[in-house]
Amino acid sequence: MKKPKAIDLFSGCGGLTLGLKLAGFRVIGAVEIDPLAVETYYKNHKRVVIWNKDIKKIPAVEVMRKLKIKPGQIDLLAGCPPCQGFSTMTTLNGRIGHDERNELIFEFLRFVKVLRPKTVMMENVPKLAKNSRFKKLCDSLEKLGYILNYAVLDAAKYGVPQRRKRLILVAGKGKEIRFGRKTHNGPTVRKAFACLSKWRSKTDALHKLKGKKRNADVMERIRAIPQDGGSRLDAGPEHQLPCHSRGRCNGFKDVYGRMAWNDVSPTITGGCFNPSKGRFLHPTKNRAISMREAALLQSFPPDYLFPTNRGKSPVAQMIGNALPPEFIRRHALKIHRRIKLLKSEGKN
Repeated sequence: MKKPKAIDLFSGCGGLTLGLKLAGFRVIGAVEIDPLAVETYYKNHKRVVIWNKDIKKIPAVEVMRKLKIKPGQIDLLAGCPPCQGFSTMTTLNGRIGHDERNELIFEFLRFVKVLRPKTVMMENVPKLAKNSRFKKLCDSLEKLGYILNYAVLDAAKYGVPQRRKRLILVAGKGKEIRFGRKTHNGPTVRKAFACLSKWRSKTDALHKLKGKKRNADVMERIRAIPQDGGSRLDAGPEHQLPCHSRGRCNGFKDVYGRMAWNDVSPTITGGCFNPSKGRFLHPTKNRAISMREAALLQSFPPDYLFPTNRGKSPVAQMIGNALPPEFIRRHALKIHRRIKLLKSEGKN
């Protein structure tokens, strides 16, 4: 049996595509607007036809024509519409509903209506689940004959060495698709970093992208934080910043915290190279994690290619925005088995 075919919308640097491939899919097409993400994607997925354009300007029939498919022939349409408009930090500032990216879930729906895929997978931030746009999306998919299954899940329970709660929706024609298998003894920061061999740690350009050199006061503060999970509060009052002592940072107690070897990491974000943005200090070394370490915590393999010629900030943003491939793989395996069963029964 041939590998089922998939299309990845809003592909970013390729985390979703990699997860689908690891689950046995053949990804034949992708759409992504950001040039650097497309450059990264192409370095790792050279055989995929990719549109480096605004999805609003791409007719779905153009994609079908280019990929030589007809409605109903694609096995899986997957994607993660940009989620910044629904993020917790955005909504705390009262901006939800005013970000044009919030409407991109309907571009995903537009492709579903034209391509009529056998199955659908969409991933996003938890806040979307309570938004009226998501209800409208679900209602539309049900009218098209899809049976939906969606929930907010923690990637740490699905093989990813990182706490990362995400909304995931899977849908199939005629029958519900279940979520992937949970992990009982999941990976840790220690296991993730063990993939970084001594040879690679010395030669890998991505690993050399670390946080900037800090001044003497900041380095003294970092050295005072206990190894293996210590927080800034453990460093003593003399090492607290003025905003800490005035209580303005009480909601951000993880800043200047160390990761713990035998635990998962916090959510990897675009600011993961800066210890003032969260618990992003190495468990034992007096520095923030490197960009390779951040990618490993996202469950990318150690040989996944990222461009380094533009510095750490753009790379960190890509890695922080990426979908963890292992999280996707586990759920995509369930979709793969569903498609395989339907084909064996002659229903597709």
